[in-house]
Amino acid sequence: MVANIRGVLITAWAVVAVVAAGAACAALVPDVRNTKHNLSAGGAGTVKAVSETQVCVFCHTPHAATSGVTPLWNRALSNATYSVYTSSSLDANAIQGSLDQPGGSSKLCLSCHDGTLAIGNVNVLGGQGSSTPGTVSIPMTGTGTGGVMPGGTGASTGFTRNLGVDLTNDHPISVNFTSTLATRDGELRAVDANQKWPAGSGSVIGVRVSGYRPSLPLEGTGAGGVGQVQCGTCHDPHLRETDTTRGNHKFLRLNRFQQAVPSNTHDVVNDIICLSCHDKNQGSGTWAYSAHANPLVATPTYLATPAAQRDFPANLPVWKAACLNCHDTHTVPGSRRLLREGTDSGTNPKSGGNSALEQTCYQCHTDTASSVITPSTTVPNIRGDFLLLRRMPITSSDQPAGSEVHDIGGNFSDGFIDCATAANRCGADSLESRSKLGVGNLSNRHAECTDCHNPHRVVKFRSLVGNPAGTLSGAPDAAGTHAHTDAAGYTHTNIASGVLRGAWGVEPIYGSASFGSLPTSYLVKRGDPGTNADTSVTATYVTREYQICLKCHSDYGYSDNNTYPAGNRPILGYPGGTPSSTNNLTQYTNQAKEFQAPFAHQGEVTTADSGAAAAYSTNNHRSWHPVMDITGRTPAVRGGLSANNWLLPWRNAVGAQTMYCSDCHGSNVTSSTSVIPDGGENGNPWGPHGSNNNFLLKGLWYKSTLSSELVSNTAGVCFKCHNYATYATDSGQRTGFFNDPGDRGRSDLHSYHANKIGRMRCNWCHVAVPHGWKNKALLVNLNDVGPEGGLAAGTQVRNNTTATYNREPYYMNAVLKIRNFAPSGLWKEADCGSKGAPGNGASGKNWMRDSNENCTGLP
Repeated sequence: MVANIRGVLITAWAVVAVVAAGAACAALVPDVRNTKHNLSAGGAGTVKAVSETQVCVFCHTPHAATSGVTPLWNRALSNATYSVYTSSSLDANAIQGSLDQPGGSSKLCLSCHDGTLAIGNVNVLGGQGSSTPGTVSIPMTGTGTGGVMPGGTGASTGFTRNLGVDLTNDHPISVNFTSTLATRDGELRAVDANQKWPAGSGSVIGVRVSGYRPSLPLEGTGAGGVGQVQCGTCHDPHLRETDTTRGNHKFLRLNRFQQAVPSNTHDVVNDIICLSCHDKNQGSGTWAYSAHANPLVATPTYLATPAAQRDFPANLPVWKAACLNCHDTHTVPGSRRLLREGTDSGTNPKSGGNSALEQTCYQCHTDTASSVITPSTTVPNIRGDFLLLRRMPITSSDQPAGSEVHDIGGNFSDGFIDCATAANRCGADSLESRSKLGVGNLSNRHAECTDCHNPHRVVKFRSLVGNPAGTLSGAPDAAGTHAHTDAAGYTHTNIASGVLRGAWGVEPIYGSASFGSLPTSYLVKRGDPGTNADTSVTATYVTREYQICLKCHSDYGYSDNNTYPAGNRPILGYPGGTPSSTNNLTQYTNQAKEFQAPFAHQGEVTTADSGAAAAYSTNNHRSWHPVMDITGRTPAVRGGLSANNWLLPWRNAVGAQTMYCSDCHGSNVTSSTSVIPDGGENGNPWGPHGSNNNFLLKGLWYKSTLSSELVSNTAGVCFKCHNYATYATDSGQRTGFFNDPGDRGRSDLHSYHANKIGRMRCNWCHVAVPHGWKNKALLVNLNDVGPEGGLAAGTQVRNNTTATYNREPYYMNAVLKIRNFAPSGLWKEADCGSKGAPGNGASGKNWMRDSNENCTGLP
């Protein structure tokens, strides 16, 4: 009779489970006898009783249950005080002050899983109890020392279920799941006033009461009975997965893995359980179509050993692992934000260690021998770049603080970002305070993967807005990097690509066009584009690569007193960085200041506000590489120069194209005519992760750049875009440095000098940091070294000496003196030379040959 009643009850519970969760979860049945929670002697697990045959007694008793605990608990509860989860991006901290100690079902689970109480200790066994609850002992086998939960692969790994009393590496519990929290977070399901989602029905989330059973029940353990997330919200300790192809189900109430192609609409039947609370799609499907969730992209499968270690089914594809690729709800101690294997431990699996979020990414973004997934040329080996001689400071040992400083979200307002408001969404957008970037404290300078990429939003499209623009549901492009081919017929742009979608950055606001002026402010660009097709620079979200770069490489990310040659900017020489004094530099420069592209300075114009001294304003203007905006200096405007002075694709639409920072910065490119990474589309990665060249350049840039002493034209970074023969040989190609036909008739003066001198150096005439400059064509003028060299505007240097002029950061082996700036293509001999005292006052060849300032023996 008892057996029959039990069978009826099990059947009834099975019906409830099917109705509540739907067809995809119909494989889940309440069958504790055939799970690891059957601790009786007949159980299939390794932890079980020596001889006790009762199944339910390890947790429940009809009599003498622990007071005040439901349901009829047959164990004592731990008296431990737990270290609860905390994070700057956990908005519950800002709302609740701090998370409550575990309550409700969590306390019940922890009575075994915190390792403080023996698993076999119960209140009542066979009708016999004790005056002290939890002291009747059932002999057990397979337990740890003292009869507690065993350590599994190691108590300090992410693959143990002895969680200990430090829960900082475990999914937060005792969280008030309210509309207030959802509004502030921005990526949680917005429950209604009764804490139900969907609003009204609450079929997925809600506080369970008699007659109402949501898929994920909150527990009324919060102050005033507010519904909280506890262990029992996601887990039911009685459930068994009957479909063995789905792997270890971990007693979850819904799917452990994604079961069908995801979309922008929540699907409780097929979606991974995480998406029932965490709304990563926000209506536009960004997560569903992301490179980590899209079945058309995330196709590699897990190798056998890593899959077994993670309790994944054999050959599980990345898109089905979904959230679990990067996150583990009970991860390795030391990891932050539940990142899987996210510490600097050198063991496999990780055992403790300090937070190192890049290690989570390196599970897949590494070489074939180290990867956890099947070999794939479409998954770039980013780790390899970070092992190069020069690299971004991504490891704690390379960062000034010596520990991981990166910390998103928080409860702050710094004048540009307000993360203290009720709907700030700062954690969702991965925003950091300026102080965390280095303002006021250069020890906070750092680089992490999520400084530049939002892994929930990256998509495999050439453009951040998808293809066609505004939709992500179409067939992915060949890559998520920007369109860059060495071919004619298109115009290269600086529009951010899919791998940069949803990251955050800044757009400088300028009050002056002068090279000597810093931006007056910055606009923070943040959020996901959604279904927007807008790629304009005025969009509220990031649309340009440089916007991401400038949040760190400008005075947005550090203090800058705008003093030269030495100020308070970040210094060179950090471990893995470019050594101090390379190219005379000891400090980094402000790229927002340098790359400014004033509209009034586009084209070939005369300006009075470039930063040059007034005597040098005629035919002069700001110059820049077109990272932020076009130059407007077409071949016709430049005196009829040849577009063939550039290599493809830069000869396309000269003056009207823009470029990426990472067209110059990234791992070394062996090609002499291209900046495309070695190996092509699926070869070395794009991006400024690391290089064996100083300043993370794709080629060499130092005092001898352009010299014939280099290995032909293959080493200099300049000549992966500029035609080497035009500048280093007597090619006869017409450049902007063309002799005025009414002057000496010497045609192109680059060719003329190459012919007469026999060797050339870019930096004799051009600025040492060629991002942007106060003079046209990035030309130095030693008649006018000003505040950028720590001198008064109009100061003449290199006077009565044959030595080159060196002054950080912009002058490296410089010799050029310009008396008069000429229109491009109309330079005269008299335009170059000393302006007068204290120099020799000579011009043209007389200046260059004069014994006091001659150029014959330049290094």
